[in-house]
Amino acid sequence: MFSARALARFLSASFQTLAQAFRPGRCGTAAAALALGCALHGAAVAADQVVLRIGDQKGGNRSLLEISGVAKDQPYRIEWSEFPAAAPILEAINAGALDVGYTGDLSFLTVYAAGAPIKAIGGTRSNPKSQAVLVRQDSTIGSAADLKGKRIAGTRGGWGQFLVDATLEKAGLELDEATFVPLGPVDAKIALLAGSVDAWAVWEPYISYAELKDGARVIGDGAGLTPTVVFVVASDQAIATKRAAVQDFLQRLDRARLWSLDHLDVYARSTAELTRLPEDVLRRAYEAQRTSPIPIDDAVVREVQAAADRAVRYGILGKPVDVAKAVDRSFTSARAASN
Repeated sequence: MFSARALARFLSASFQTLAQAFRPGRCGTAAAALALGCALHGAAVAADQVVLRIGDQKGGNRSLLEISGVAKDQPYRIEWSEFPAAAPILEAINAGALDVGYTGDLSFLTVYAAGAPIKAIGGTRSNPKSQAVLVRQDSTIGSAADLKGKRIAGTRGGWGQFLVDATLEKAGLELDEATFVPLGPVDAKIALLAGSVDAWAVWEPYISYAELKDGARVIGDGAGLTPTVVFVVASDQAIATKRAAVQDFLQRLDRARLWSLDHLDVYARSTAELTRLPEDVLRRAYEAQRTSPIPIDDAVVREVQAAADRAVRYGILGKPVDVAKAVDRSFTSARAASN
């Protein structure tokens, strides 16, 4: 809504316009009234304009929308808030400070299972090889089977921890035959290079950076182990009160993501300027990911449900989650109808 001061300035300017209209040689009373009426209508529209509060990370959805040109002529206003990771985005949505954000599937389900009033309304999928377990170039570890007795870093409660457990299980190892070290990406990278951990479970663009700049090697990836799904998440309140704006934003984000697949060079160059990450790293990461929008349909729900059940078995999720209840498929239905 307008503040009292802003409204006073607007009315003053409007009446000055009206006075000008009544000057000799100007249009008559009806035209002047029409001009003032249109101006007042515009003020009402601006005052009532929907505001979407969206959580983002540097080089994330905001830059993608702007680089692709899809952000033009939005019938609502966006208030962007930048966060260092997805976890605080979820916390802010849960607290009512944000309307929309994005996060990995397991992180979302962890917060949802704790009772957060949120739903997944859309998403993207990346190549599962864009999640991997890395070792130093000089490491004696040649395969996942060699991780027995080793220390493996990764993020707790998300893709990192899940990939560690799934990799050990695939290699025929018990989960307690290696030590999981909960570290964020920055600290894990330092720990790997320093030798305080033996391996690191992480995702792009950290993989490409580690391989291109640090000489790290991949000994296992997420193929057949993880869904590699990122959800666009909205609060129940935003879904109920800002549905049209949320739907429009989601559709624009899907179009921008499809644009990026055909413009990887432009996307990498623009994001490199914004994030100060090396352009060759981002170009390689984007090529590896091939991130594409997906509908939240039965197949996605089944796949994420299987991962969630596995995460419960691993102790990553504290209790079973019904994924079908954690998603809102109406946005997928609306998208299909608009196409």
